[in-house]
Amino acid sequence: MTTYLLLCLLLLGGHRSLACPHPCSCQGRRVNCSGRSLTSGSMPPSFPTGTTELRLHDNLLSTLPNGLLDDLTSLRSVSLHGNPWICDCGILYLRAWLRRQTTDVASYLGANCSSPPSLRGRSVVYLTEEEVLESCHYWYCNLALASLGSLLVFVAVQAALLVALIVFLKRFERLTKEAKRTTEESFTAGDGLRENDYELLKDSSI
Repeated sequence: MTTYLLLCLLLLGGHRSLACPHPCSCQGRRVNCSGRSLTSGSMPPSFPTGTTELRLHDNLLSTLPNGLLDDLTSLRSVSLHGNPWICDCGILYLRAWLRRQTTDVASYLGANCSSPPSLRGRSVVYLTEEEVLESCHYWYCNLALASLGSLLVFVAVQAALLVALIVFLKRFERLTKEAKRTTEESFTAGDGLRENDYELLKDSSI
């Protein structure tokens, strides 16, 4: 029974590795994922292990998930052009994978940086380690600026709420004083009326 289950799992794994990933189309060992508006987060988790040609061009890819192409030992061609590659820390996997490939794999053309501005148009495979590290600093600076902006917005909102609370408390205090004064005046007027009634009663009894 255990052997049967293991065989089933192996067969399912094999079928899964041969299946054409959604939303790509496959023809033989060619996998076409071009023009699908794929992002780094919506990429298929894997490709058939026997893939020889992989088309990823004309998408919205900025990076590739780590390890995505490592099992494609039969790969001979990869098209990467037409994607907005962001050459910061996230590009390290693609750069390392491209550098490991032999000249038989046509994959260098088209993998060009879209940002940061200092590296725009540069080929990913020819980036130096120093340039990548500097781009990582660029990314950290952007993150720091975004965090600072969020903090300033938070402080501004808190300040606005504090001002609104102070205005409300002052208005409430003023209304309380007016209500108290009105109540005291009402009591004073009531006492005056009672005294007048007493005087009238006293005069009428005489």
